[in-house]
Formats: sequence, C-alpha cells, structure tokens
Amino acid sequence: MLKRIAAILLVVFSLTLTGCVSTGATGLKSYVDTADGYQFLYPNGWLPIAVSNGPDVVFRDLIQQTENVSVVISPVSGNKTLADLGTPTEVGYTLSKTAIAPPDSGREAELVNAGSRESRAKNYYILEYAVKLPNQERHNLASVAVSRGKLYTLNVSTTEERWPKVKEAFEKVVKSFAVY
Repeated sequence: MLKRIAAILLVVFSLTLTGCVSTGATGLKSYVDTADGYQFLYPNGWLPIAVSNGPDVVFRDLIQQTENVSVVISPVSGNKTLADLGTPTEVGYTLSKTAIAPPDSGREAELVNAGSRESRAKNYYILEYAVKLPNQERHNLASVAVSRGKLYTLNVSTTEERWPKVKEAFEKVVKSFAVY
C-alpha cells in the first residue's frame, strides 16, 4: 500500500515538473488583445511587465529574466500593405536600424534570416537577428504585419547561449502571432 502511494506521488510530481519546463505547444499560453487586434502564444512561467512609453505589452520569463516577448504598434501612412513597405529583407534591415539597434543605443543588429508567411489572408514577415550589446550577445525573432493602418511587431529575445534551448519554443511564439 505504501509503495503504491509513493509510486502515485512520484508520477504526479514528474508530470508537474514536465508541465513547468515543457517547450512544446502545451507549454504555451495565449494572450489576446481585442482592443488592438492581435494575439500570440507565450511560454508558461512568463509574466506581464508594466512598461510606459514603449511596447504595447511585454512578458518576461520568471527565471531567465532577460528572456522576453513584446509587441510594438506603430502607425503606417496611407493604406500601405506590408509588401508596400518592402521585401522581408528590406523591412528587416529597416527595423534593425530603427527598433532593434537604433543609432546611439550601443547595440548592433545583424539580420540573419528574413522570410514571409501567410495566415488567414494576412502576410507576415519573419525576421531573425543576432544582436550585440556591450555586455552580451542576444538572439531575436520577430514577426511583422500590417493591419488597419498599423505596423505590428512581435519580438522575442534571449541570450545567444540560451538560444539553442529555446529556439523551437520561440519559433512557435513567432508563428502564433496574428493580427486582425
């Protein structure tokens, strides 16, 4: 009887730990902003962070506090589409100079990869950056879309040393980003 209880407790404990560290789709939570018209998935264990005069929303890892995901919303002049703003590479390069590593920020950003995807009749650019700060190297993934006269940029970031461990989960976060 005691062995059976111990075995059950061990199974429950193992499942609990697995749920906490999972990086699969089951390890992600949904965030929906109906007022601004976007949604995305983010890893379990990440908490919202209050920011002023910056991104619309920021979530940060509870343990690895330098890992974060944010959404920035900017106006787009006229009725421009994402394609009107340029190719994935052109938009990625522009964002690297204006948002990821603006002048005098002490950061350098290299566009590593730029592609596109379509989902629910919306176009998205998927951008990957290697970012150098004075004291560390980082890896960023971004998803960019235009909707209702606004440019939406979701950015998820980690240190370069953690990148191999979180790459799969971060790619799911970026691919989950949707605007409406």
